[in-house]
Amino acid sequence: MRALFQKLLVGLTIMLFVAPALALGAGNTEMELLSEKIKADKKLLVGINMSLTDEEASNFWPLYDAYQKELQTVNTELGRLIVEFSEAYAKGPIPNETAKQIRNDVYALEEKELRVKRTTAGKMDNVLPPWKVTRYMQIESKIRTLVKFELAQNIPLTY
Repeated sequence: MRALFQKLLVGLTIMLFVAPALALGAGNTEMELLSEKIKADKKLLVGINMSLTDEEASNFWPLYDAYQKELQTVNTELGRLIVEFSEAYAKGPIPNETAKQIRNDVYALEEKELRVKRTTAGKMDNVLPPWKVTRYMQIESKIRTLVKFELAQNIPLTY
């Protein structure tokens, strides 16, 4: 079970954040298909690790889907910021105002992600035992941490 978790986690890592950035403005069918495959794999990973009863599952999955939709808006915005940063970086030293704006946009995005996470956990607490909600948030956090690690490795420092 742990090996399957790790394989799926690695497969999900970059694409959750990078796919939106690559697909910006492009009606790329291949990218859309890949994105759908990754979403399905992630859902499988969560399902395997949650041990939900039928009743819990019927209440959990709609909340999961709504949360993923909210996270997709965060991911898309992060992708836009990565593209914006890349374009500014390619031109040479990033102007102070541009650097401040990108930095503030990233902070706002992190705050939005935390608000969405707290709201979702609160809703899930109404339909699942709190330990299962915490387990789900741990799974989600591990996936997002790996993705952010991959991004950090590939995004250069400003100069």
